[in-house]
Amino acid sequence: MPASTYRASREGCRPIRVSFEFFPPKTEEMERTLWSSIERLAPLHPSFVSVTYGAGGSTRERTHNTVARMVRETSLKPAAHLTCVNATKDEVDEVVRSYWDVGVRHIVALRGDPAEGVGTAYAPHPGGYQHTCDLVAGIKRIGDFQVSVSGYPEKHPEAASLDADIDALKAKVDAGADRAITQFFFENDVYLRYVDRVRARGIDIPIVPGILPVQNFKQAANFARRTGASVPEWLAHRFEGLDDDVDTRRLIAGAVAAEQVLDLVDRGIHDFHFYSMNRADLVYAICHLLGLRAERPVAAERAAA
Repeated sequence: MPASTYRASREGCRPIRVSFEFFPPKTEEMERTLWSSIERLAPLHPSFVSVTYGAGGSTRERTHNTVARMVRETSLKPAAHLTCVNATKDEVDEVVRSYWDVGVRHIVALRGDPAEGVGTAYAPHPGGYQHTCDLVAGIKRIGDFQVSVSGYPEKHPEAASLDADIDALKAKVDAGADRAITQFFFENDVYLRYVDRVRARGIDIPIVPGILPVQNFKQAANFARRTGASVPEWLAHRFEGLDDDVDTRRLIAGAVAAEQVLDLVDRGIHDFHFYSMNRADLVYAICHLLGLRAERPVAAERAAA
């Protein structure tokens, strides 16, 4: 469909809303990259931006510092990730209150991964929140937070079945969750079938698709293996032979992500959560294709006049 026809077909539709995920930087160079990406994407006015939390709470301080700086220095609405792992209820509650005190009003509540890493069985802290639904209820008791939770279109790797995983989502919703953000997926039908099954269970909160623009195919495939997301053969074929061709790989990545999100818009989806990997250019280009435009600085408008 030509771009002009596509834009016309969207007239009168609900506006597109986007959100972005970042992770806390480990080094000064990563810090510069992160804040350069934030400055690039902030003018698109995302609904919120989330900041991840390492396995076992390993990035707790860096996550808090990144979120607090967003509140101080930007107009963004940050959502802090928080997990149940390796902490008592009192310790988790203290983190929640500290977020409230710095002005954060949105938390992404997750069970979390064991600090020992992938392949290690999850064991709740004996004095902590046992499940994500318990964490959601605890957050809601402390303050009037928005709470987002995860959803798994291809089920959580540890879930016995997709139905059991949807039971867990229902428990999170019953505890007060306001939205679910999905694990990334590459086949849109997988997401749409999941939404149908979720709705059939009486779950009516927004189920926001998580989109992973493929900056690096091998890295994305590794993420997928750890999270239970499937990687279709057609996607592997598109990146075949491009390991050492960064420029072409970037063009292919943009085309793949654009196809995915534009198809979802055509099928009635208007909210998207982008896993940015702390890099802005590809996400910014996709948002541009979705019709989002950054506000021009006043000085630039005057110069153009």
